Amino acid sequence: MAKEVADLTTIDLFSNDKRPGRPKTSPHSRSVQVKINKRNQVKRDKTNGLKRVEFKMHENLIDKLDQLAKETGINRSELIESLLMRALTLDEN
Repeated sequence: MAKEVADLTTIDLFSNDKRPGRPKTSPHSRSVQVKINKRNQVKRDKTNGLKRVEFKMHENLIDKLDQLAKETGINRSELIESLLMRALTLDEN
């Protein structure tokens, strides 16, 4: 019996053949990769003088912030930072 390339039902004949697709690029599982990437991001932020702050806001306020950030062409984090800096400089005067 000849080996037919188009016949995928006899998979044992094709066990040594390379399959198309994205090659494996990391020896770690996806969950480990995410942890490594997050750790590296925290290190980059720390060297850039950034510190993580987390708080809860009402959904309506988030929507307004997103809209304003989109109009000004910056992301929400940068918008919140600029608003806080502006508020602090107003308090100093």
